[in-house]
Amino acid sequence: MASARFLSLLSTVTLSLLLTTTDASSRSLPTSHETTVLDVVSSLQQTQHILSIDPTRSSLTTTTSAPESVPVFLNSSSPLSLELHSRDTLVASQHKDYKSLVLSRLERDSSRVAAIIAKVNLAVEGADSETRYQPEELTTPVISGASQGSGEYFSRLGVGTPAKEMYMVLDTGSDINWIQCKPCSSCYQQSDPIFDPSSSSTYKSLTCSAPQCASLRASACRSDKCLYQVRYGDGSFTVGEYATDTVTFGSSGKVDNVALGCGRDNEGLFTGAAGLLGLGGGALSMTSQIKAKSFSYCLVDRDSGKSSSLDFNSVQVGAGDATAPILRNSKIDTFYYVGFSGFSVGGQQVSIPSSAFAVDASGTGGVILDCGTAVTRLQTQAYNSLRDAFVKLTANLKRGTSSISLFDTCYDFSSLSTVKVPTVAFHFTGGKTLNLPAKNYLIPIDDAGTFCFAFAPTSSSLSIIGNVQQQGTRITYDLANHLIGLSANKC
Repeated sequence: MASARFLSLLSTVTLSLLLTTTDASSRSLPTSHETTVLDVVSSLQQTQHILSIDPTRSSLTTTTSAPESVPVFLNSSSPLSLELHSRDTLVASQHKDYKSLVLSRLERDSSRVAAIIAKVNLAVEGADSETRYQPEELTTPVISGASQGSGEYFSRLGVGTPAKEMYMVLDTGSDINWIQCKPCSSCYQQSDPIFDPSSSSTYKSLTCSAPQCASLRASACRSDKCLYQVRYGDGSFTVGEYATDTVTFGSSGKVDNVALGCGRDNEGLFTGAAGLLGLGGGALSMTSQIKAKSFSYCLVDRDSGKSSSLDFNSVQVGAGDATAPILRNSKIDTFYYVGFSGFSVGGQQVSIPSSAFAVDASGTGGVILDCGTAVTRLQTQAYNSLRDAFVKLTANLKRGTSSISLFDTCYDFSSLSTVKVPTVAFHFTGGKTLNLPAKNYLIPIDDAGTFCFAFAPTSSSLSIIGNVQQQGTRITYDLANHLIGLSANKC
């Protein structure tokens, strides 16, 4: 096997060879803050570990009730917290090797990006935000994008009274919260039992005149019950009854009367998860409904098997954090746009015009943070400048395959234990900088030592900072002060 040959080769690598490699990097990038070290061995060990994780454990199928002592916080500003897990630690892998897993992730990622761009374009073109349908129109099947669901991180949330715990996809690019419900005309496979609204004493259907119903983009009315539909860019969808129920955040508290979709027909989405937790900026998102002053998350490496947390109203932006203003696009309130000014590579500013990251008067362009997109997408001109700067400073490193899927810049690190590479840094409006660890921009594509530069171009003027670049960083959305904080190593 390639992995066995790689580990055998590593055992023969001498210290002198390693020093020779890192010294060559040092000569081109002399000061320490301009370079960082990529631990090749650790990254490749994780590629083997993630395929061996058995997601079938008791916590995935256990249905629990929230303890009676848990207080109820109605629209509370008190801290609430949930565990956060990588998708690939909870969904059984169907892949025989790591490369096929990566290619599957990138395929999902392309669908995700296409959906975001389409959503922004639709908003900019001035589509009506309150579309009304007849009930039969909401249940018309569309072509499913099975296996193309874009959910990459899951949180465990309780719904109903008594609370039924279930895994839900975390999504900063969506507003509508929803779960699969009984009776279900079409439901995909999930890890937890499907929610039965008749078992919850606090479940209430919303009427067609309810303000939450009027706020839906796609809605209909049947027997004075509000129906909802959410379609995603890959053709997947969820359709059902719009209702309210109590939502429990682990042992930290619960909130009454949260609006969420009770999906009766759900196809092609998020295998393993029971539904979606919308953390966007719209009125129906979880953050808006509980009137959160802030929320934060830390995305662990998707290959690590560890978990972190999703917190509301608890983590504040620190004085030493990299910060960026939250910008609003008047055309669409779902996405979190950030003030972004550019990059540096190896301590050298990359020449990119500021217009490449700006939202223009029509609402196009700009930079958003999105936890569901994996690979950061950059407007083509900006990507080319960043890539060329990185390639120029890595001329001493052995190049690998010319291109793999989204990636056009790859390296062969199969003979190395560690490698010194130029530091890539994000620069935000206001002068703050975030230096990325090497593993956040050089990622393994297989278990044999091929690593690729984890950025990709897009023909759209919209740029997206994805979760590969966010991994290991506590991202705090200070909604009250319109500020984003990025804190390395605070997970």
